[in-house]
Amino acid sequence: MTSAELLFRLAALNTHYANAIDADRLEDWPGFFEEVCLYKITTAENEKRGYAAGVVYADSRAMLSDRIAALRQANIYERHSYRHIIGTPSVRSEEEGVIAAETPFLIVRIMRDGKMDLFATGVYRDRVSQAADGELRVAERIVVCDSPRFDTLVAIPV
Repeated sequence: MTSAELLFRLAALNTHYANAIDADRLEDWPGFFEEVCLYKITTAENEKRGYAAGVVYADSRAMLSDRIAALRQANIYERHSYRHIIGTPSVRSEEEGVIAAETPFLIVRIMRDGKMDLFATGVYRDRVSQAADGELRVAERIVVCDSPRFDTLVAIPV
């Protein structure tokens, strides 16, 4: 892929990913990932210290689907939604069909009463590959949040 085409496709992947979350189409969210994948939410501080554990950790698309099923059917939390602002991806490397990229993000949380707060800022650290259907899929997404604090349950995917 040319660099312009690659940047466009990565930006489109991130746009569709964020739109699915922001529009409460959470059942679509696991489809952005490969069957065997890694999704982890962590903090910059924990990453700097080399801590493997995350606030959220899943290592397969099935685990991501289970997370959404639990969110819809079992978890009790104050209803809210997100609005993502996604930056331009930076390609770090491209080897053997796997693209390493970083993309900054900002997420505003909207509560049922209309109150809005800055929920999280950070960077998506991704490994992305092209699936058999030609679409880009996330093999690994490490969500590195700038702040070590979350003032509420991280229920909705970031």
